[in-house]
Order: sequence, then structure tokens, then C-alpha cells
Amino acid sequence: MRNTWVVLAAGLATFVSTTSASISAGQSPQLAALPLTVPAPADNPTTPERVALGRVLFWDPILSGPKDVACATCHHPDFGYSDGLALSIGANGVGLGPSRTFAAGHAATPVKRNSQTVLNVAFNGLAARSTATPANAPMFWDLRVQGLEVQSLEPLKAIDEMRGGAFPEDRAVAMVVARLKAVPEYRRLFTRAFGGTDAVNEQNLGRALAAFQRSLVAMNAPFDRYMRGDTTALTSDQLRGMDRFSTAGCVQCHNGPMFSDFAPHVLGVPDNAALAESDAGVDQTYAFRTPSVRNLGSTAPYMHSGVFATLPDVINFYQRVSRGGGGRGGRGGRGLNPQVTRDQIDPLARGLRMGGRGQRDLVAFLEALNDPNFDRTIPERVPSRLPVGGRITR
Repeated sequence: MRNTWVVLAAGLATFVSTTSASISAGQSPQLAALPLTVPAPADNPTTPERVALGRVLFWDPILSGPKDVACATCHHPDFGYSDGLALSIGANGVGLGPSRTFAAGHAATPVKRNSQTVLNVAFNGLAARSTATPANAPMFWDLRVQGLEVQSLEPLKAIDEMRGGAFPEDRAVAMVVARLKAVPEYRRLFTRAFGGTDAVNEQNLGRALAAFQRSLVAMNAPFDRYMRGDTTALTSDQLRGMDRFSTAGCVQCHNGPMFSDFAPHVLGVPDNAALAESDAGVDQTYAFRTPSVRNLGSTAPYMHSGVFATLPDVINFYQRVSRGGGGRGGRGGRGLNPQVTRDQIDPLARGLRMGGRGQRDLVAFLEALNDPNFDRTIPERVPSRLPVGGRITR
């Protein structure tokens, strides 16, 4: 397997140059199909054994402090490996997707940000103007860690995500590993996947979860087929939408195969009213990482605060930004975040050319980035014998 972004980037450049004839006049060369080869770091090659182990770990609530929430609870295939909530409900919750609530007797304190899909997370960092190795691929809305192996362990430490106050934060992962070591089936699976005499450890836990998540790809959307030479893959509405996506300036941040530059930008998105405090993002600047716009059809609501229920809502927000704001702000409001001044908003957002007609075409193009044919497999059981996926049934 070709395991570096450098190889992918070189192949991507060749691919774009050889398929440029299939792009209608005025389309930006900053847009490209996903590579057909999925990268992995040299010290964690993707193998069937590691993916199989990572899958059951992903669905097993043994990883959470109260043993009631799994990774899959907030990244479920029924919701495009997101959860359909504005703000996720982790530990001490019950139910699935938009119907999930806090269990009786527990404070209603949600995770402070919207759950991003893990589909295609293997390609994080691959943009039109930059590349990244799997080891330093950007993660989370606030870019606080790099690499999927590192990111995979962070929710185990977060009190509102999976820890639930059951462990000290600095001991959470070690205590989860101790739980896994006590399960004979996990000892066998870790040894089969990694070898050695002490295979159940923190590093291999992160590696297994990362290997599974790299298997979750959706790389054959109508847009991808079009860019690979199938000129019939996009409708006339979608082609007009692609042109508008470029000419309006959306492509300045949403570019490359993942439709993201993976950089932080200040947009002035309103806070979610469910939060007790304003979410100031990267380094308290109100900047957040550009999300991918792939598979938006199954991952609503949108933005880091989950305040926009539909794609037209998102487009209307950007129209307000480009026109200079306006409307009532506040937490969960339809205007701009009152904590952010006009001058703080990224010039790329202020410079968007969103006036005039064409909203329907933009939505049509975004729909062309949906690929519903991804792995939706749910294990029948997990080694801990706990409920698969956590407390997702009432």
C-alpha cells in the first residue's frame, strides 16, 4: 500500500491534469476526486485483523467510563457516522440520534460541539494547496491534535464524551486498557492484530481504532465519477452549482478532494443556546477548522455549533456574512455571533460573492458530493458482552 500523502499528492496532480478536459469551462482546478488509495502510517499499516479489532472496539461501550456510550453512539452509520444532533450527548445519555437524551437523574450537559462524520477521515489534510502525512493529519474542530491514532483516544479522556467522570482524566485511557486486558477475547484479538507478548496497550488501542476508521470511506459520489471522466454523472443543475461554488468563492476554503483546506477561519457562527458559555474555538479566537462538505445529506445539522438545520440555512448565513452581517445574533440566533466583530471575520468569508440567484444550484452541487454506499456494518456482539453501541435503545 502506498502510505504517504506525497505519493497521493503526486498522483492527484497527474489525475487532475489528465481529466481537466471533462471539467466544463470556468470550473476550478482546485476541485478533485478522492484518491482511490487509502493512506496509512508506516507504523500502522491497515490489515484485516486491525480493522476487525477496531470495529468491535468502536462499538463497545467498555471504552467509556460508565460503560454506557461507545464511539459509534455519536458516529453511527444511520446518520452518516455522525449523530443527527446539534450537540452530541455522550456519557450518561440514552437513545440514538436526534431522539437521544440524558438519562434520568443526570445533568443535561451536552458535548460542546457538533459531531463531525468520520467518513473519509483517512484523507484529512489532503487539500488543493497542502498535503499531510497520516501522522500529522489535522483533527477536531479546533485542531488540537494531529493524527488519527492520537485523536482516537481523546474522547476517552473527555468527561462529556466518554469518560463521564468515572476516571481521573490523566488515567482514563490506562484504566480502559486495564478493562480490555481483563477480557480474554480482547487479549486474543490484540495479539492477532499486533503480535508481541503485551499487545493490549494504549498505543495499540489507538492504532486499532484508527485502522477501522480508515476503512470508512465514501469515494464514489457523482462528483467523483464526473471528475474521473464520466461526464454524465452530474446533472445540469449540479454543473451550474459547481460553477457557482467556484465563482462565489466557496472553493477558497472548501477545496481539494476533501473540500476543505483544514485551516481555521473566523466566520462568526452563532453559539448554540444549550451551551453555558460561548465557544471561542482555536486559541480563543473564534476560529474553527473548515469542515468537509462531503456527505452533507446524512450529517445535518451543520457548523461547529450545529445551529443550522438545512443547507439553505448555511447558504443564507454566508450571504449575511458577505453582505456585512445583519440580523439578530446571540446564541443560536440567525445573525452573526455577537462576540465576533466584522473586522475579525476572515476576509475570505467577507469576500464571498453570494448575491443573486443560484442557491438551488449550490444545494444541488452539494448533493452531488453524497455517496451513500459506505460500510454500515454493525457487529452482532462485542467482546465485553455489553450492549452494542451503548445505551441506544430505551
